[in-house]
Amino acid sequence: MDRRVHTADDVLRLARTGATELVLAPGERLTPLAHDVAKEHRVRVVQAATGTPTAPGSGPRDEPGRSVRRRLHHAPGVATMPLGPFPVALHRPEMDVRLSDVAGAEHGLPMAAGVMSLREGSFPWELDYDEVEYVIEGELHITTADQRVIGRPGDVIAVPKGSSITFGTPSWAKFLYVTYPADWSGAS
Repeated sequence: MDRRVHTADDVLRLARTGATELVLAPGERLTPLAHDVAKEHRVRVVQAATGTPTAPGSGPRDEPGRSVRRRLHHAPGVATMPLGPFPVALHRPEMDVRLSDVAGAEHGLPMAAGVMSLREGSFPWELDYDEVEYVIEGELHITTADQRVIGRPGDVIAVPKGSSITFGTPSWAKFLYVTYPADWSGAS
């Protein structure tokens, strides 16, 4: 049995065709980021034999030429966090930078945490706070004037306050960030 795994890039290519449904063959799976991208682009993921919506990581890739429909899917028992557009103008819409703050000053905390995703490209950023990134999926590039750090799933990258960096990725990246102090968005 083919155990293909579909990536975020696969789902994005499908979404760009206007497809609204991805039908997975038995044994095929989606990466967690692919599932998130499907949700963000309103591509419904279903199992081929049953037509049943799949949970993240449980389904296959679409075959070329397969017809698709556009629907939003919420798998029962799966908590996913929708990521919204990045709240700061980057002037790089092709990167599709998305973010969701999950904890911060509004929760009485001196630090903030959230999840961010970005697609192919890079953008500069000034940090007036300390930040730690935990790479969930993809490849995150953090570049300074004299160093480039490449983070892959499971890697942790610490960026000290006062750094001038570039966030980037050659394809996709999704990561958890933690900042101290909490008000990261007022710092750039």
